Amino acid sequence: MNTYNILVVEDDIEIAKAVEIYLKNQGYKVFVGHNGKEGFDIINKETIHLAIVDIMMPVMDGIQMTIKLREKYDFPIIMLSAKSEEIDKIMGLNIGADDYVTKPFAPMELIARVNSHIRRYSRYLELIKNSGKAEEHKDEVFAIGGLELNVDKVELTVDDKTVKLTPIEFKILHLLMKHPGRVFSSEEIYERVWNEKAINTDTIMVHVRNIREKIEYDPKNPKYLKVVWGVGYKIEKV
Repeated sequence: MNTYNILVVEDDIEIAKAVEIYLKNQGYKVFVGHNGKEGFDIINKETIHLAIVDIMMPVMDGIQMTIKLREKYDFPIIMLSAKSEEIDKIMGLNIGADDYVTKPFAPMELIARVNSHIRRYSRYLELIKNSGKAEEHKDEVFAIGGLELNVDKVELTVDDKTVKLTPIEFKILHLLMKHPGRVFSSEEIYERVWNEKAINTDTIMVHVRNIREKIEYDPKNPKYLKVVWGVGYKIEKV
């Protein structure tokens, strides 16, 4: 069994310690920082597979840390937020966080989210690892208009320009491009991408908005990724 490294960045020492204990009991190796700067010091020394990041922290808060992380790293980020920080949660998803958990939270809810993201990220890493191995293997490619998604190489090009997606965004776009014209509800997208029962479909809307910003010439008047009001989302056949 692979050992995955989890980074916990939380300024409340008691919460950080509790999360560390629960994660270690699940077999993860855990590194703890109490602000964004300490988190980056750890990232510079260790290979991290997932980060749990509190929003409100001294020195460097979770929003600043996520922005800086996404300049270089694509591992999953789960944000911790108080209920009063609703705007910050949405901002966190907009800038590249993959999920959020609201305080106070049940430890097993957080563990379930971590396990889900680690499973998905490990498959993503395996795709990257194997992308150049078998030259005789024909790549799985989906092309719609100016979009071209290469599943084996985990690459997206828009009008021949490479566009960087997070692992979650890649899986959502893969699902939609694999079935052009078909409408998927938020619940179905969540369950297919997360491989578990839908519990937090609000994140789908934010991820879809982020994908539009990356693939559409005019995100407010999308050519490809369209909403069917009251039903869900689809990739338009063009």
